[in-house]
Amino acid sequence: MSVTSLGIIGGGQLGSMLAAAANKLNIKSVIFSDEPDAPAQNFCDLFLYGKYSDDVKINEFISNVDVVTFEFENIPFNTLAKINEFKKVFPHPKINKIIQNRLSEKDFLNKCNIRTTAYTSIKNEKDLRSCSDLVPGILKTNTLGYDGKGQYRINSKEILDNIKIDFSKDYILEKTVNLKKEISVIISRFGHQKYEVYEPIENIHEDQILKYSKIPADISDVILKKSIDWATTISEELNYIGTLCVEFFIDKNENLYVNEVAPRVHNSGHLTINSHNISQFENHIRAVCGLEKIQTKKLYNAKMINLIGDDISFYRKKEFKDNEFFFDYLKKNIKEKRKMGHLTIINK
Repeated sequence: MSVTSLGIIGGGQLGSMLAAAANKLNIKSVIFSDEPDAPAQNFCDLFLYGKYSDDVKINEFISNVDVVTFEFENIPFNTLAKINEFKKVFPHPKINKIIQNRLSEKDFLNKCNIRTTAYTSIKNEKDLRSCSDLVPGILKTNTLGYDGKGQYRINSKEILDNIKIDFSKDYILEKTVNLKKEISVIISRFGHQKYEVYEPIENIHEDQILKYSKIPADISDVILKKSIDWATTISEELNYIGTLCVEFFIDKNENLYVNEVAPRVHNSGHLTINSHNISQFENHIRAVCGLEKIQTKKLYNAKMINLIGDDISFYRKKEFKDNEFFFDYLKKNIKEKRKMGHLTIINK
């Protein structure tokens, strides 16, 4: 099927960059967002605002597109499943159902013989107090939550006397690792054993939000190979189509752990727009639209800086060198801890 119109669910910065990549390939982009001020409306051909439960808006969206993808994983499964009955959704909604739930995600990874941190399901305070072997650990909501939202750091059992946890939600407790560094591997899969893999990216977080990413990552050849092998295995086992990111921990004993899988384009991969001949966004569009797979090559080493909150004000006035690339997400309101843009610096 020839794709002339791509539907993208979600109107944030990832949706904006997907729309820009689609337009580069002469594919019409249609954004469907539940945010009326979604910044992606500045980059797409058609913008539709509505709740993800609104059947009228869903049908309007379906009627305007040939194939569908999304910019974030926390879209209701029923919405994706309904759309998939009429237009193909990539990645498949059943993948989202696995990844949306941290417990099912960890179970899937362990069935693939891929190491994660030790973990257990937590339904109440009694469960939590009986898990001394996983303390220190991080308590996370099973669903939703990103950039540190919905998380509690449990450094000792005594801390439980001083924090209030809403046990109407289900949680997962993950044992912390003696962290050395974090990396991510981005892979774009086009079909069985057909993929383009970006080299591991080294990431630094501040206040649980990604702040810096760089390539090459300062890691051993053993870690480099294993991280790529695991990302490839995950994409194959999921029968994934599109761009996927696997986030990893490396501990101080050089053990590798998968932290999370993001079934979408990823913040750490923004630098690929300037560092590679084909970005993570273009490869995603190519894969979901059934276009030709082009060999992806790194052109430059690079560093990406996330511009958080009021950081953006300085950069909107700054003059840039020819190896600096500034991306303003055009969000209307500046908020603390909100990603407002990014800067990529390439080493020519």
